[in-house]
Amino acid sequence: MNQLSKHLLIAVVLIFGLPHLGLSQGCSDAGICTLEKIKPGTEMSHTDNQVRFGIGYGNADHGILVITPYLAYSRKFDRTTLEARLTSISQSGNEASVFGLSDIYLVGNYQLAKTLQFSAGVKIPLNDANRLQDGLPLPMDYQSSLGTVDLLLGLLYTVQKLELALAYQQPLTQNGNTFLTEAYPSESDFNRFQSTNRYIRNGDILLRASYPISIGRAFVLTPSLLPIYHLADDKFTNAVEEEETIFGSEGLTLNLNFYADIPVGENNNLQVNMGTPLIYRDARPDGLTRSFVVNFEYQVNF
Repeated sequence: MNQLSKHLLIAVVLIFGLPHLGLSQGCSDAGICTLEKIKPGTEMSHTDNQVRFGIGYGNADHGILVITPYLAYSRKFDRTTLEARLTSISQSGNEASVFGLSDIYLVGNYQLAKTLQFSAGVKIPLNDANRLQDGLPLPMDYQSSLGTVDLLLGLLYTVQKLELALAYQQPLTQNGNTFLTEAYPSESDFNRFQSTNRYIRNGDILLRASYPISIGRAFVLTPSLLPIYHLADDKFTNAVEEEETIFGSEGLTLNLNFYADIPVGENNNLQVNMGTPLIYRDARPDGLTRSFVVNFEYQVNF
């Protein structure tokens, strides 16, 4: 078994094994802020291929513990970089403990100029966000995917060391969630969750400002400020077939992140990311908010 095969084997065991052994993402958005060229990180300078595997731990609303394993591959072609990422999630707390595959991200990045990069891609869900327990639909907080096909667009502009990223994520379809609080008895914990039957989720726009600080010859610490604006209030259909607006779901989430990049050998890198929201929306029916998150990512370049 060569070195790359060993790395991949370790990645598969770590990513898809840990949630089931009970060892149970730093932004509160639908996924785009964790993509390459949007989040801070080291560049593939001497190699054309990169495999990344990671796992994140976070505290979500309603006391839910969240673990987010993922696996990604990037291939560089001159000015273009293609990226594919597979994500999954484990959620536990209250009356449920679940694990499932989430989404596939397919993204292309193009170097428009020395200081400007453009990204475009799509998020493809691996389920319809209508997981059941005991025959009843679970809230969005326990769904492994938003269940929507999303358009992803991004720009990264570098001014000396300062990195400014602008990104947009828009659902092109909606999911099949049918959760209604009325379906559960009054004593159930799920009565505290927002109904999301026939959930209509709107898009997000984000701006990230990051500034890498070199410490020593190799260690890089990058503080990052990440405002995310949810563009409109979401909606759902109530028990009497009336569409209702979820007031307060539109608005700003402001995240503070710190990234640490640590070289491992000649071509590999370990990235640790910690984040927390400073400002968040009044209503968060999509179940994406994290009060705190820490993420470990190992990057293999070849």
